[in-house]
Amino acid sequence: MNAEFITNLIYIVSSILFAFGLKNLGSPVTARKGNILSAVGMFLAVIATLISGHIIHYQWIIIGILFGSVLGALVAFKAAMTQMPEMIALLHGCGALASVFVDWTAYAVHGSTDLTNSITLYLSIVIGGLTFTGSAIAWGKLSEKIPGKPILFAGQKWLNIGLISAILILGVIFILNPLRHDLFLAILGLSLFFGIFLVIPIGGADMPVVISVLNSYSGVVACTTGFVIHNTLLIVVGALVGANGIILSIIMCKAMNRSITNVIFGAFGEVVKKKVSGEKKEAKAISVEDAFLILENAKSVVIIPGYGLAVAQAQHAVRELAEFLEKNGCDVKYAIHPVAGRMPGHMNVLLAEANISYDQLMEMDAINPLMENTDVAIIIGANDVVNPASRHDKSSPIYGMPIINADKAKTVFVLKRSMATGFAGIENELFYYDNCRMIFGDAKQTVQALVAEFKSGQQH
Repeated sequence: MNAEFITNLIYIVSSILFAFGLKNLGSPVTARKGNILSAVGMFLAVIATLISGHIIHYQWIIIGILFGSVLGALVAFKAAMTQMPEMIALLHGCGALASVFVDWTAYAVHGSTDLTNSITLYLSIVIGGLTFTGSAIAWGKLSEKIPGKPILFAGQKWLNIGLISAILILGVIFILNPLRHDLFLAILGLSLFFGIFLVIPIGGADMPVVISVLNSYSGVVACTTGFVIHNTLLIVVGALVGANGIILSIIMCKAMNRSITNVIFGAFGEVVKKKVSGEKKEAKAISVEDAFLILENAKSVVIIPGYGLAVAQAQHAVRELAEFLEKNGCDVKYAIHPVAGRMPGHMNVLLAEANISYDQLMEMDAINPLMENTDVAIIIGANDVVNPASRHDKSSPIYGMPIINADKAKTVFVLKRSMATGFAGIENELFYYDNCRMIFGDAKQTVQALVAEFKSGQQH
C-alpha cells in the first residue's frame, strides 16, 4: 500500500468520525462523545496530511502546532461561559483566514490551473475574506470592544453596492485572466472591507444569528479550498460545517421569528422608546425571606435561565436550590429557550456543568403548555425571551418572537441586578405585571440566600 492509498483511507475514516461527531452533538447526553469523535477525526486527518508526501518542510508545521496548541489551551481555560459566543465568532474567523492563506499559498506556488480552479479560488478568497473581518466585528460587538448598536452612516448602502459590484466585476476578469496576481490581491482586499461594512450595521441582538451564518461561510470556504488544493477531506468537512451552520441559522431565526435575509439586511436598528400615556405601573420588589415563604409552599417551580445566570456563575447555587425544593415535595423543571444565553445550547451546557439532570431540561414548546399550572416561575438573567410584548406589541422589535410564557405562571420571580434592558435594548413589560416580583441583586448571591433560608428552616 502506498502513502496516497493510506492517506485516502484515513480521510474516509475521518469523514465518518466527523459525521457521527456532528450527530452526537445534537443532544446534551451524547455531546461529549460527539466532541471526542470529532477530535479523533481531526487528529487522524492531520496525521494523514503530514504523511501524504506533499510536505516539504516540517519545522514550521511543528512550530505552528506547538504555538496553536498552547494558545488554544490558554483560550479554552481562560474563556468564561459568557464569552462563548464571541470566542466562537473569533475561531470561525481564524478558520476562514487559515483557508485564505492556504488558497494564497497554492495560488502563489501553482497558479490557477483551469477554469474550475479559478472559480473556486475566487469564491474562497471572497467568502474567506468577508468571513474573517465579519467575524472580527461580531466578536467586537459581543465582547463590547465596539458598540453593539447598529453603526450607520450616510451613503452606506451605496458603498456596499459599490463593493459588491467591484468584487463581481474584478472576479469575472480574474477568472478569465487567472495569472493576474494584482487582481487576486484587489479582490481579497475588497472582500476584507466588505466583511466589515456587512456586519457593522447589524444590531447586537442579531449577532448570534450572524455568528451562525458566518459559521456556515467558514465551512463553505473550507469546502472551496478543498477544491483548490484537491483535498477530498476538506471538501467533505467544509460541506458538513456549511450545512450545519445553515441549519443552525434557520433554527435560530425561527426561534426569533426572523428570516436570515431580514437579519443580514434589515437588523433591529435603533430602538425607539415609546412614551406610555397615563400612569406608569411600578415594578414590585420582594425580599428573599418573603420569596422563600412562597417557594416553601410551592408544588411546582420552573426555573428559566438566561445570560445573567451565566454572568453570575449561579448554576451550582441553582442546582442546590432545586434540590431543597425537591426535598420539600416540589416538582422542579428548567425551561430552555432556543437562543437563551445568546446561543443555542448555551444554557444546556451551563446547567450540565452543575450536574443538573437532562431529564429536567425542557424546550420552550414543551414547557409552555405547563406554565399556567406552575406555582412559581423563577427567571434568572433572562429578559427578551420572556417578554410578553412579543405577543401583542407590533411596534416592538421582538414582535412575533416565540417566548417562554413565564407570565402565565401563578407567581413570577425575576432575579436581576437592576431594571436595565436586555440584549435587544427594550423594556420587559412582564416586570410590571401583578403576578411578578423583582428580587434585586447578584443572581448567585440571591439564590444562595434562598438556599440559606431552606437550610435554616430545616434546622428549626
